[in-house]
Amino acid sequence: MRTNHEIDYRIYGEELQFVEIELDPNETAVAESGAFMMMDNGIEMQTIFGDGSQQQQGSGLLGKLLSAGKRLLIGESLFMTAFTNASQGKKKVSFAAPYTGKIIAFDLQQLGGKIIAQKDAFLCAAKGVSIGIEFQKRLGTGIFGGEGFIMEKLEGDGLAFAHAGGYVIERELQPGEILKVDTGCVVAYTQGVDFDIEFIRGVKNWMFGGEGLFFAKLQGPGKVWLQSLPISRLAGRIFQYAPQTGGRKEEGSILGGLGNLLDGRE
Repeated sequence: MRTNHEIDYRIYGEELQFVEIELDPNETAVAESGAFMMMDNGIEMQTIFGDGSQQQQGSGLLGKLLSAGKRLLIGESLFMTAFTNASQGKKKVSFAAPYTGKIIAFDLQQLGGKIIAQKDAFLCAAKGVSIGIEFQKRLGTGIFGGEGFIMEKLEGDGLAFAHAGGYVIERELQPGEILKVDTGCVVAYTQGVDFDIEFIRGVKNWMFGGEGLFFAKLQGPGKVWLQSLPISRLAGRIFQYAPQTGGRKEEGSILGGLGNLLDGRE
């Protein structure tokens, strides 16, 4: 039996998605600030301090302050918004992805009650899901792992939704199975997965390969979710082509690359 609120959902769209959550009377969904898209009449919106989970409700004022303060370390706001169905029938509320990519639905009851995700991945969840922080235990992973020492932790037995860039693939790793990926492509993994980093061998590889110095090494058992387009990679590409930063103004013109070459941009 679930202790978190039970919600139904449907994800719409392809590259630019939003999730529609159906709430029964008195059911509540919580969302990150700025994720709201639309809602039916009869749903009440309330700003709450922290995530409103049972873990937070059972603590005193100091505990609530510490719980909410931890959210700042993972790039989230101190406050969240709760959407409660205050009417008699079923009502719907929708939350949109912040940029191109995919929305991932995590049924925490089916995933061991805990998911570790990249910072700023959380979108929304059923009320009762706890959103906290997870510290990297290895020094090397914290420094070179792409996400720093702090990651996001989603705990509970309800549904939680996260967002990732580009296409998202889910892999089931068997005990001892190892998967090596770009450090920025790790979205989330279950608590049984061992997350470490591995130095790329070969001087030519790390000097001229353009892939950085380290792999993220994920070892099973457990599930991992990977993204094809990390937001840092997307932002870097946009910045590269922005005219105000000296980007490629001739892209798409008749001259194309020749124009960039003549004005010293190639």
